[in-house]
Amino acid sequence: MADGASGIMPRMHSAAATTDEELIARYAAGEVAAFERLYGRHEGPLWRYLLRLTRDHASAEELMQDTWFAVAREAARFREDGHFAPWLYTIARRRVIDRHRMGRSTLSLQAADDDGEPLEQRLADPAAPSPQAESERMQQGEAILAALGRLPPVQRDAFLLQVEAGLAVEQIAQVTGTTFETAKSRLRYAREKLRVLL
Repeated sequence: MADGASGIMPRMHSAAATTDEELIARYAAGEVAAFERLYGRHEGPLWRYLLRLTRDHASAEELMQDTWFAVAREAARFREDGHFAPWLYTIARRRVIDRHRMGRSTLSLQAADDDGEPLEQRLADPAAPSPQAESERMQQGEAILAALGRLPPVQRDAFLLQVEAGLAVEQIAQVTGTTFETAKSRLRYAREKLRVLL
């Protein structure tokens, strides 16, 4: 009789099937590889969220480190019935607010390339886009960043939590400490204003 038929099937952790919540619990229990997987899953979206809020690579990098250090320190306090992504973005958002309150403003007027690579290095790469295409991409990016900068902070925050973090309206409300209707309204106004600006 096969193990599966007798009910003695060993539990296997599939990389795709393991939830963030399982990974944070496993990390809290001492499994370092679980933290690395969480970081790998959320590194890009969290980085973009922080960069869009700060518009400064150095500030975003510091906030990124602060956020992940806090996740590592607080892992044991994560509620089992909670959801990891809203918890992560709540930590990140608090770090941004704290930094702003301390007078080290993260709202620089310098727009930065998303991947942090200088333009001259990209142009030297034969697989890189043409200078004209790169220029157009940068102009579009600058226009989007400028439009985001013109949104009221609460609308910008809600919009970035949805677009960059992929959070649902309920989760955005949880992260920002508002009601579902308020979060939904902020998203609607943000989209309407961005349509006008762009």
